[in-house]
Amino acid sequence: MYRTNLQVLTIIVIVFCFAFAKAQSSLTPQELEIVQQVEKNASQSITFLEKVVNINSGTLNAKGVREVGDVFSKAFTDIGFQSNWIDMPPEMNRAGHLFASRQGNKGKRLLLIGHLDTVFEEDSEFQKFKMINDSIAKGPGANDMKGGNVVVLYALRALQERGLLDNAQITVAFTGDEESTGKPLSISRKDLIETAKNSDIALGFETSTGFDNATVARRGSSNWKVTVTGKRAHSSGIFRESVGAGANFELARILNEFYTKVKGPELLSFNPGMMLGGTTMDLDAAKSKGSIFGKGNVVAQTSYAQGGLRFISEDQKEEARSKMREIAQNNLPQTSAVVEFQDSYPAMKPTKQNYELLEVLSQVSQDMGGPEVLPYDPGKRGAADVSFVAEYVACLDGLGTMGTGAHTPKETVNLNTIEMLTKRTALLIYRLINKPR
Repeated sequence: MYRTNLQVLTIIVIVFCFAFAKAQSSLTPQELEIVQQVEKNASQSITFLEKVVNINSGTLNAKGVREVGDVFSKAFTDIGFQSNWIDMPPEMNRAGHLFASRQGNKGKRLLLIGHLDTVFEEDSEFQKFKMINDSIAKGPGANDMKGGNVVVLYALRALQERGLLDNAQITVAFTGDEESTGKPLSISRKDLIETAKNSDIALGFETSTGFDNATVARRGSSNWKVTVTGKRAHSSGIFRESVGAGANFELARILNEFYTKVKGPELLSFNPGMMLGGTTMDLDAAKSKGSIFGKGNVVAQTSYAQGGLRFISEDQKEEARSKMREIAQNNLPQTSAVVEFQDSYPAMKPTKQNYELLEVLSQVSQDMGGPEVLPYDPGKRGAADVSFVAEYVACLDGLGTMGTGAHTPKETVNLNTIEMLTKRTALLIYRLINKPR
């Protein structure tokens, strides 16, 4: 019988819960108390999720992002954290970030990463939390990633209510612009990076890929653009030495050679997302739009393309860029081209330390009666804030909630997974803050 992905996930949750009930002997008495506290707060966590989802926090809605931040700020203050809102300069058009922390010198120093913003701005048709059935809810950011933020909050709440956070150093960093990072990155990610330098481990709570997978590596991303200039002339003269090939043929050559000469290395990808070419061009690159005028009897004078580049290491990124620059310089007659790059997210490489952290999570899962947790394919995940700190600490991501349709008006979150994921997170944090540095 055919089953939908949601039905399969529900079955997995039921099996996991049953196995967990039989596997409690693998947990210490203290860990069983943590689990019981998460269960006690489970319904409250869903109510809290509904509340924050119903506050629009599209990246450019600074007031809404700050409002969601204030709700979380109070919740963290209530469990003994010191909350701090970090404003961004007005010209960046970003709300800022919420950092909540407590200080200590016991065990591993943790950085827990989430984000307050969503892709759904104030003019979106998708604004409210709505139950679809008894286990699935729709909502803007319900899964990506207000659900992950709630997992963080209620895992820490359970630990605090059991008196288990004393003398632990934990910082929660919820950025306000993950979906569209403020520029320059040296400002918008400064506080996140500085916190990482004073931490041992970073855990990211972006959308989960299942109980049996976690993210030990993410590809980085950057933007590129190619601007080509040709010689404007009557089309009857094209290919003559004095006229040359025109801008459009040159852009076509460049993109074709990108495809044939740069493509190939594992986990490297690049995509030309927009192209323009003709006699005159009106370009708004920042908004990824423009208009072009051209005729079939006029050799194109200008052409332009912009796109994205994904990579698994800085070396891979630089090698690809070097090839792209070389291709752009080998011009057709009477044309010239310039290729430019803009950094966005660095890569999170699959380090030994990340795999060791994955083993800790996997042991927690198995002690709960769940599956072994394996590394998720980095080629199937986008960039995330955890990548900015991967150079400084051991990292693990994909620890948030489960659902479907992220970044679309069909975004859902499976509410049945939240309690189990919160238990897993609480136990993971508990073991790490009791692990020697």
